[in-house]
Amino acid sequence: MTTKTIDIREAQTQLNELLSLALQGTEVILAKNNVPVVRLTPVNEPVVKSRIAGLHQGAIWISDDFDEPLPDSFWLGTA
Repeated sequence: MTTKTIDIREAQTQLNELLSLALQGTEVILAKNNVPVVRLTPVNEPVVKSRIAGLHQGAIWISDDFDEPLPDSFWLGTA
């Protein structure tokens, strides 16, 4: 990955170019007085997979005592 560092004052006139570079994978860093302040990165939309009801039916197992109260030793930290 390549990196381009540019002063904020210059970035104001080159915003479209900097956005294009960021979208192409270039790391764009905006600096003020040679101190990095902001990094431009593209926002990637998460991939949403559709769910299929019943696909893993029977694959989940829950203990018979799942909803039983926990013993006092658990709460007192002596277990």
